[in-house]
Amino acid sequence: MSIYDFKVKKRKEGELDLAELKGKVLLIVNTATGCGFTPQYEGLEKLYEKYHDKGFEVLDFPCNQFGNQAPGSDTEIHEFCTARYKTQFDQLAKIDVNGENESPVYSFLKDQVTEEEVQGLKNKMAMKAISKISSSTKKENDIKWNFTKFLVDRQGNVVKRYAPTHDPESIESEIAALIG
Repeated sequence: MSIYDFKVKKRKEGELDLAELKGKVLLIVNTATGCGFTPQYEGLEKLYEKYHDKGFEVLDFPCNQFGNQAPGSDTEIHEFCTARYKTQFDQLAKIDVNGENESPVYSFLKDQVTEEEVQGLKNKMAMKAISKISSSTKKENDIKWNFTKFLVDRQGNVVKRYAPTHDPESIESEIAALIG
């Protein structure tokens, strides 16, 4: 099984067959518009603008499981992101990333890379605090909070998982290396 075996619901109508993204580097992120990490949209957009023409895609999955921080409709979330952060990458339909209704894509991602990269004492302390308040986190490899990121190479391999405290810009060199 690979990332390319999944189809996900688009923000509007229809599905996106992830097989259509073969050969691209992907950054898959569960997001929320009312989170302390929401300004990371700016970094995601910068990466998208810089590398999109070279085969890079951001897959943005809004998720309301962490503190009800993505309460709007798919359209409202998209309008917020384009107005506030000028995002050009499209958001997909809102999903669950943990629990009985979790997206099969996220079940796959979490099984591929169970450990999040967390750098620095401050970020480790923040993630420890976040883990305590995350009511949807039940299993060891569950997503802990909004803006957890998965990096996928051109062959569809899930290369790394980054904690929400990991700014998108800080992984630019890893994205650039995969782009080649």
